[in-house]
Amino acid sequence: MKTRALLAAASAIALLALGACSNDQSAGNQTARAGIWAAGSSTVFPFATRVAENFARTSGGAAPRVESLGTGGGIQAFCQGVGPNTPDIANASRPMKASEFELCRTNGVTDIVEIKIGFDGIVVATARSGAAFNLRLQDLYLALAKEVPGAGGAFAANPATTWNQINPGLPAQRIQVYGPPPTSGTRDAFLELGMAPGAQLIPALAAIKASDGDRFETLAHTLREDNAWIDSGENDNAIVQTLNRTPGSLGVFGFSFLEQNLDTVKAETIDGVAPSAATIADGTYPLARSLYIYVKKQHVGVTPGLEAFVLEFMSEASAGRGGYLQDRGLVPLPEDQLAAQRAIAQALTVMTAPAK
Repeated sequence: MKTRALLAAASAIALLALGACSNDQSAGNQTARAGIWAAGSSTVFPFATRVAENFARTSGGAAPRVESLGTGGGIQAFCQGVGPNTPDIANASRPMKASEFELCRTNGVTDIVEIKIGFDGIVVATARSGAAFNLRLQDLYLALAKEVPGAGGAFAANPATTWNQINPGLPAQRIQVYGPPPTSGTRDAFLELGMAPGAQLIPALAAIKASDGDRFETLAHTLREDNAWIDSGENDNAIVQTLNRTPGSLGVFGFSFLEQNLDTVKAETIDGVAPSAATIADGTYPLARSLYIYVKKQHVGVTPGLEAFVLEFMSEASAGRGGYLQDRGLVPLPEDQLAAQRAIAQALTVMTAPAK
């Protein structure tokens, strides 16, 4: 696991070094690359790869290069500048942050097109042979936060070692959760959708949020480092495989990987709701999220086929209900939302700065 994480980090660093060489290239004087280059989220990776395969087959052009670096790693590479040594597209399993947008602007990436491609959910899963976990949002915080409220309201290192210690209704099994590293959009989404809302249900944390939002975020977003939470690299399939090799463990990964491995793993309910295409699309599943691609408009007209590739990504045959990306595990947008996102792709409408 550590080797995979180190390799992913090394790849991102290498991309940043290459990108630094091209920061002074404007849209007018950059040279073309042979093919399209997309990098980022491991969750979006199988969808982007499927579109790339179809695009290469139907266009007769060079096959787009798609790399899985994690959302943070992909956006960092994307934002290093304009030119052939930087990606055309950043794949993301969360929205771009204001700090990332500013990094792009600082390095001359001024025209970014944000396109929502569909939905996914974060699942907490176990091996099919494992015990059932009917988790509450607050259970996620109480089990996995580095610090929790102790006696007298003071925060202390999390003492819980088994699930039934935080909720008597859960199995008396060791707390051992395999999940993505800090560079992953899946991890960001888990913190935002699971850990933070779970923390807010605890009175001591709710009071802190009301008075000190920064401290609340630190407490809610800081995971344990004592092997209760185990960073497992950007490869969600590796986490799936680990669950079957480690009886009693849980894993955090994207819904699409669950659908591909239902013969070996099962998802646990969160607040009584099981993840499904329907509960993710309608928002009743607490850990539902949107997926994005970010397009460098300054590369359109320079990287051959880039605009056509983006339109293929958002076509009815690809992103629509019954499209080939749904077969791969993407939860499609409702028709009105898909039409709105397709219009953005067609017009290449430049995004405004994110609020945070």
